[in-house]
Amino acid sequence: MNTKNFYTLPLIFFSFFLFSVISIAQEKDNYNSESCTSIMVGKDASTDGSVMTSHTCDAYYRTWLEFVPAMEYEPGAMHPVRWGTMHTSSAWSEENIEVKGEIPEVEKTYAYLNTAYPCLNEKQLAIGESTFNGRREMRNENGLFLIEELERIALQRCTTARDAIRLIGELVKEYGYGDSGECITIADKNEVWHMEIMGEGPDNIGAVWAAQRIPDDHVGIAANICRIAEIDPDNEDYFMVSDNVYDVAKKMGFWDGKEPFKFWKAYSGRKPFSSREYFVLSTLSPSLGLKYDDEELPFSVKPEKKVDIRDVIKFFRTTYDGTEMEMIKNLKVAVRRSDEEGNTYTDTIVSPAAHPWMSGDKRTLLNSLKENVVVRDRPIAVQYCAYSFIVQLRDWLPDEVGGRLWFSFDVPRLSPRIPVYAGNLSLPGSFHVCGQDHFTTESAMWAFRRANRLAMVNWGEGKEVIEPVVMEFEDKAFDEVEYIEKKAAELYDEDPMLAREFLTRYSNDFARAAVNRWWDIGDELWVKFRWSF
Repeated sequence: MNTKNFYTLPLIFFSFFLFSVISIAQEKDNYNSESCTSIMVGKDASTDGSVMTSHTCDAYYRTWLEFVPAMEYEPGAMHPVRWGTMHTSSAWSEENIEVKGEIPEVEKTYAYLNTAYPCLNEKQLAIGESTFNGRREMRNENGLFLIEELERIALQRCTTARDAIRLIGELVKEYGYGDSGECITIADKNEVWHMEIMGEGPDNIGAVWAAQRIPDDHVGIAANICRIAEIDPDNEDYFMVSDNVYDVAKKMGFWDGKEPFKFWKAYSGRKPFSSREYFVLSTLSPSLGLKYDDEELPFSVKPEKKVDIRDVIKFFRTTYDGTEMEMIKNLKVAVRRSDEEGNTYTDTIVSPAAHPWMSGDKRTLLNSLKENVVVRDRPIAVQYCAYSFIVQLRDWLPDEVGGRLWFSFDVPRLSPRIPVYAGNLSLPGSFHVCGQDHFTTESAMWAFRRANRLAMVNWGEGKEVIEPVVMEFEDKAFDEVEYIEKKAAELYDEDPMLAREFLTRYSNDFARAAVNRWWDIGDELWVKFRWSF
């Protein structure tokens, strides 16, 4: 990495640092009601038969991650239940941590990938997340569990989505749920479920929840809004619910017991979709004629064409370009240019200050200056994303090879996807260092955030630098992974550990190459836009 320019341009650094601090402060003020998207794909809806779930961690949470190995415990051991794990600066730091209680440990646990919201274990069980808050009066902070700790325990102890839902339901019934309304999208190598959970209210330390299976030939999406509508507890192949789901709604006055019960209507009261759900579902099934002003959208849709993993990656990059919802659609300015012969002419371009990830405050300001300049509803790709992933689960491969997670730091549109496998033994050291609260070259996240924020300084030119490299790395990965996985499967037949070591080397080499390239892109953009601050 060439850091000469970075350290010898203190004024530019200070300007960029101030820009970043202001942006992050704005982001922290705006993410609470607009945080996280998860797209789910059933095995018969995907081109290769894989089950998919996903997550954009669109919030001011930690960015360090690591693989936690499988563990064994003596009888009588207890598992500490922690709050604050999403706001630590390095692996297993005790800063900001509060031990709220403990539950009995199990004899053996599975290895898992420990992200802010733990996401994948060695048995191809994966979990995505999207906060929907729900009704404020449902929250009871005396409950023991936050959602991220429930995810962690499920990944440590379960191998299937149904077992994970049952375990979570049992834990919150016995110990209570202390978080706001949350959706977790739980997938294994055969099916994917959408689970919504919240507290039981001020009188009881428990929880209310419902889980609905995405049909195998369907695609679903969760984007910060309660989505489950009518439930059928007798249809156990598609629904799992808490035993108090109707009684609490009646007691709290959310349902009169006469009209048809809809989970979202009782426990959220908000329109059950936003632009993100509408965009994904209407794009995949245009013949349904879905309308943004509809009262309700289908819970999931059968796509008119099977969905490839690269289709999902493309959704994660979306900023609604070319649609009526495009955020910078009408934000244009006239500029004077000269041709090679010295003749001047007027050209119309998107304002250099504009980009699709403007903060909520900037969107509001621009809307007040001119009608219909930008939409108020955010796209899937946002500037306050800490990290994101799309995971594929494949039953025809050994678990260590079949669980393939496409990981990315920072803005999904501007950062490359790094293949990480369920059988990985480790990650590069720079992945273990968080960079949310301070700049450090030791953190992989800052390689991407620095370059990506600099690209936003003059988005019209910045995207021409950074987006081709994103596609270069994506093409490279998909050109390689078929061979890599074939080789890993051959090694697995010889010795599973050889396969895991091989996948770890490949994944980590790919990650280091991406990190190094983004440091270089950042240096290039420092120089390119040195007079643009």
